[in-house]
Amino acid sequence: MSDALPVLDDLRSESEELDRLVAESSEEQWYLATPAPGWTVAHQIAHLTWTDRAALLAATDPDAFAAEVEKAAAAPGSFVDEGAEEGAALPPAELLARWRAGRAELWRVLSEAPAGTRLPWYGPPMAVPSMASARLMETWAHGQDVADALGVVRPATDRLRHVARIGVRARDFAFAVRGLAAPGEEFRVELTSPVTGEVWAYGPENAPQRVTGPALDFCLLVTQRAHRTDLALHAEGPDADHWLTIAQSFAGPPGPGRPPKGARQ
Repeated sequence: MSDALPVLDDLRSESEELDRLVAESSEEQWYLATPAPGWTVAHQIAHLTWTDRAALLAATDPDAFAAEVEKAAAAPGSFVDEGAEEGAALPPAELLARWRAGRAELWRVLSEAPAGTRLPWYGPPMAVPSMASARLMETWAHGQDVADALGVVRPATDRLRHVARIGVRARDFAFAVRGLAAPGEEFRVELTSPVTGEVWAYGPENAPQRVTGPALDFCLLVTQRAHRTDLALHAEGPDADHWLTIAQSFAGPPGPGRPPKGARQ
């Protein structure tokens, strides 16, 4: 039995929330532009469909997944967009059906994986709970783009705990992907739950450098869905302050981030 069931249940809830949002949209709304340049609502759902398929391959057919990794390595700057373009060309009803079927099958496979299973991925192999958390993070982040395009404000939930944890753990990656040395000491990160007001704490309590603020704002920052100046996050210490300018919770090259609200057209 998988050791990832709690996060898998949260992943299913996150996916169902986004599903309701797009299922209730008109066909015309699927072609609205989202804050991601060049991506419509359809592109966002197509990307989730594509990535779910990749995760399913990693869990069920490592050789086929290795071939996908080779394709990605051959076109690092375009393979993600190409996958989204292919799916976005489908009629919305067909794309939605594919996303539903793919994520249901991935959930089944991950839920049945023996405890301790590790899956190949585009970076280091991932434990099943980590894979489920990563899928939740992506679903939430792309769902935010969809909500922004539709003019919908989604209620924040404590499922953000998974996103926040990845963002904290990815601190050193954010520096490394920019060719920078990671800070030599851990930070203290204290984030306030959007539901209960509980503080989610990471790192040594006596760390001299720290980041504090709302968990929602931190998740928007590390998924690069909002600019730091639009968020109520506070850093103490130069390295912690620098981190908040480069933080990213997702794999791949440095993300371009989002402009401040006042700079958007």
